[in-house]
Amino acid sequence: MTLLNVRDLTLSFGGVKAVNAISFDIQAGEIFTIIGPNGAGKTTLFNLLSRIYRPTGGEITFDGMNITNVAAHRIAKLGIARTFQNIELFEHASVLHNLLVGRQAHVETNVLQEMLFLPSVRKRELEHRDVAERVIELLRLEHARDELIANLPYGVRKIVEIARALCTQPKLLLLDEPSSGLNPEETHDIGFWIRDIRDDLGITIALVEHDMGLVGRVSDRVMAIDQGQMVAVGRPDEVRQNPQVLSAYLGIPS
Repeated sequence: MTLLNVRDLTLSFGGVKAVNAISFDIQAGEIFTIIGPNGAGKTTLFNLLSRIYRPTGGEITFDGMNITNVAAHRIAKLGIARTFQNIELFEHASVLHNLLVGRQAHVETNVLQEMLFLPSVRKRELEHRDVAERVIELLRLEHARDELIANLPYGVRKIVEIARALCTQPKLLLLDEPSSGLNPEETHDIGFWIRDIRDDLGITIALVEHDMGLVGRVSDRVMAIDQGQMVAVGRPDEVRQNPQVLSAYLGIPS
């Protein structure tokens, strides 16, 4: 079943087309990776999917709903979560409190109910904490639960950001360069987490990634883009051997 359908998606900055009429589908339960050289438009494409940018053309359909013009603050509630290249966490809050921030998309109480701490509020608070604790257990963050983010090494912070995104209970998780800044051992671990998130939680994953070893290990399909245009899409080995992809990455004439 198709979870995300993108048709002729375009974004122009002045006369420059950062994303130029890209079309692709992501199937439910798939790990779909977007690759391309620096400046190819990968993160821009993610910014369009998460509605940070408004497209100048094309259409995005998610889970049967046209979200092309949906406001960015509604995206998490619809079932799309993402991480960023640069870690965006509250450094002076604990891991648990950062994860609970991810539950805000599911807060249904009002200010008065919160102030009075009514039974319904207490019940929902326990539910939010249960979700956060299950994510902590899945990603083996028990040792860091009560630690301040500022005291954690970079690799653990990366995992915490993924954990916070998971606390929104998304249908689609967008990971923007999850291995960026990690050492080989941490990158290897990230590959396991990505597979576990899909296999254990049933979450569809789209990622932007430069590490081709990681791409080959986790991806069901890969889409290569260059200069804002799709170059190839298919299995990792097919895309890696595509002449246009080799040209974009290595300068080898196609």
